[in-house]
Amino acid sequence: MPTDSLGNPVTLEQAGSLARVDDFVEGFIACEARAVRILEVAGHDHGASVQAYAAALHMFAETPTAPANARPFLARAQAAPDATPREQRFIAAIAAWVAGDIDAAIRLHEEQATQFPRDLVSVKLGQYHLFNRGDAPGMLRLARGVQPAAADVPYLHGMLAFGWEQCHYLREAEAAARHAVALCRKEPWAHHALAHVMLTEGRLREGLDFLHGVADSWTGLNSFMVTHNWWHVALFALDLEQPEAVLRLYDQQVWGVAKDYSQDQINAVSLLARLELAGVDVGTRWQDLADHLAPRVADHVLAFLDLQYLYGLARAGRPEADALYAGLVAHARQAPGWQAVAVPAATGLLAHARGEHRRAADALATALPRLREIGGSHAQRDLFQQIYIDALLQGGQAVEAQNLLQQQARLQPESARLARQARQAARTLRIA
Repeated sequence: MPTDSLGNPVTLEQAGSLARVDDFVEGFIACEARAVRILEVAGHDHGASVQAYAAALHMFAETPTAPANARPFLARAQAAPDATPREQRFIAAIAAWVAGDIDAAIRLHEEQATQFPRDLVSVKLGQYHLFNRGDAPGMLRLARGVQPAAADVPYLHGMLAFGWEQCHYLREAEAAARHAVALCRKEPWAHHALAHVMLTEGRLREGLDFLHGVADSWTGLNSFMVTHNWWHVALFALDLEQPEAVLRLYDQQVWGVAKDYSQDQINAVSLLARLELAGVDVGTRWQDLADHLAPRVADHVLAFLDLQYLYGLARAGRPEADALYAGLVAHARQAPGWQAVAVPAATGLLAHARGEHRRAADALATALPRLREIGGSHAQRDLFQQIYIDALLQGGQAVEAQNLLQQQARLQPESARLARQARQAARTLRIA
């Protein structure tokens, strides 16, 4: 029986399909666009892995139609004869994802890691679900469990690095990321994890230099990975008060690679919002972005995504913002996590975008302590904290804003942005 590049047996109808299977396996864990090549053989090879991987690829569209698009591939995977136990469990995990049973999907990926620890596609997919649940310890536990069997694979160390970082173990995260890069310089997820460490520790100039130093290796990546790493470059530049550089990064690197993709869209929303919060005029950029957000009005796939679609539409003055908000509130009645966190967050974001700062601050104060539950990284969720602080300042609650800003400025001494904002708050209170 043939094996993939990680040594996992795969059942195929055609021997020539193995190269496309490896493109998916290697491309997925390395964040490379070649993972989509699995679709080249999915029409004529109904082997279990080929069909299951094609179904997973469709689910990553993160749209309401993704499950329907994935189901034909899933059905063929389930009907494939002679599937190995590893393939059977992976198919079951994809089936749970398609059915919306993320708890079951996570359990299956955890079982897979125990039984078949070199199935790193399963590990990374399990981390994806855990990330969207805000379960950083689960992400780390999953990757650590397979480390003895897959320590030779650089991309596993990138997965470990991000798990460590999201659990606030920054020294361990940096060591894992640097080990990954030592094994393979082109390891963009490890670059990303190390950027998180440096941003958290306030090593802004070092972080900017590091990312610029490895950016030449960001070739052949999927749109999320390349735009997201450039988004991290922009965060460093923004804190160092280089607004023109950040606008160029937005126009040339962050927005425009795949304007219809969810992750590219939220990168763009987040960066434009941060620019405005830093006092930068973004011109007509919200309008262009909103044209691509408008079709997302009825999505409600992940609350973390919906919140940013909502803010982008509202900042562009689009009426679709009201429709998205109403749909989110209705959807939340059947989704307790959405009700407790997403609804107050959405209320606050919509209010802030429309200049209702007191209302924004009150609603965001309710959501922020539990925001982890709807996913996103520390760096991504910091946007909501920045909006909250701005709402406090604009709404006449400078005491609380100054308290938060001065703490952040003290922890991030290289951040010219935070230093300036803290001084402004202090002057408002006549203490500086």
